Amino acid sequence: MTTKLDDAAIESKLITLNELVVDGDKWVRDGDAITKTFSFKSFIRAFGWMSQIAIWAEKLKHHPEWFNVYNKVEVKLTTHDVDGLSDLDFSLAEKMEKFK
Repeated sequence: MTTKLDDAAIESKLITLNELVVDGDKWVRDGDAITKTFSFKSFIRAFGWMSQIAIWAEKLKHHPEWFNVYNKVEVKLTTHDVDGLSDLDFSLAEKMEKFK
């Protein structure tokens, strides 16, 4: 069972996560979620990335809220089971950064 992270843990994990960002937007906290917009060179690259991340989401049993238009993917991660952020959100966000 996953547990809800406290504010100090969230801020620490957010700093570590943003160290993985090579270019583009950083992850930001939005209440009980973290969000980021990813930009790609084309729709097919955005869709291919989403397909890769979907496989990781299934493995982690943790699914993102996301929205895709052309070459952009808006992502919102939260853990509904704990009404806030958990390690699962940061694990999936890390996979998203590594596969970008």
